[in-house]
Amino acid sequence: MTNQAFNFDALTPDFMWYALESIGIRAESGLLALNSYENRVYQFVDEDKKRFVVKFYRPQRWSQDQILEEHAFAHELLQHDVPVSAPLLINGQSLHSYQGYLFTLFASEGGRQFEVDNLEQLEWVGRFMGRIHQVGAVKPFQHRPTIGLDEYLYQPRALLENSTFIPMHLENAFFNDLDLLIKQIEQHWPQHTSAIRLHGDCHPGNILWRDGPMFVDLDDARNGPAIQDLWMLLNGERQDKMMQLDVLLEGYNEFFELPSEQLKLIEPLRGLRMVHYMAWLAKRWQDPAFPVAFPWFNDPKYWENQVLGFKEQIAALNEKPLSLQPQW
Repeated sequence: MTNQAFNFDALTPDFMWYALESIGIRAESGLLALNSYENRVYQFVDEDKKRFVVKFYRPQRWSQDQILEEHAFAHELLQHDVPVSAPLLINGQSLHSYQGYLFTLFASEGGRQFEVDNLEQLEWVGRFMGRIHQVGAVKPFQHRPTIGLDEYLYQPRALLENSTFIPMHLENAFFNDLDLLIKQIEQHWPQHTSAIRLHGDCHPGNILWRDGPMFVDLDDARNGPAIQDLWMLLNGERQDKMMQLDVLLEGYNEFFELPSEQLKLIEPLRGLRMVHYMAWLAKRWQDPAFPVAFPWFNDPKYWENQVLGFKEQIAALNEKPLSLQPQW
């Protein structure tokens, strides 16, 4: 069974109920599917009327050691009073197994959407992100990967070239521009950069807001440059990003100092994410949930837009990087 061909058909309600019962948890409500595609995540209420979230991991994506390393990082952050959603310990364990599936339990965390344009919230997020990186810099992950060009550019390019998704009339333009983008990123990618343990996927959707930020979903945690956890919180025109970066770092630098040279990595990292994302969709297309959730992926217009996106990203790579000095 490969990742490409795998689907979650075996995860019937009965199967999940018995999996939970195997660790002493009795679901009283139905299991409400939450917005997750890489794994399968469900909310439910137990017999004591407590709300939980159960996450069933996609087989063969992460090893047990890699998952446990993520769990340990979450608990380490909690011990340093960082508000993260960490796996619950049931019978002394955070990771459980049932008939070939690995799963874990979380408390159900309520909250509003983090408002990316709210500068007060943004400074607060920056402060806690500095604390996350303060903890993350103590030691690297031993089992989880480090962000790099092979996983995010070279492997995705090979996968796309061997797929049938790119319309024939676009193939030359698509791969010519993709190769130009890869060459540009290679020129901007440093041979050595300080890598720490990261959240890894810190977009606004992975931050809830209650009386402050709550960071959720460490599934993509890995080693990498600190700026990876900051650049996805910037949006709008260049002047907007400059102001947001300044506000973020005002809180962030209280706890951890961002190496200024990493600002040059914002656009290379954006390019990596762009290429990796389309390859991820291609890789998972045999999972029935993906064509339903991403029907536009198989439309020629999507691939035309990607060619345009490559050109825009190449242009962005040639612009002057953002700086720490406010310019508004």
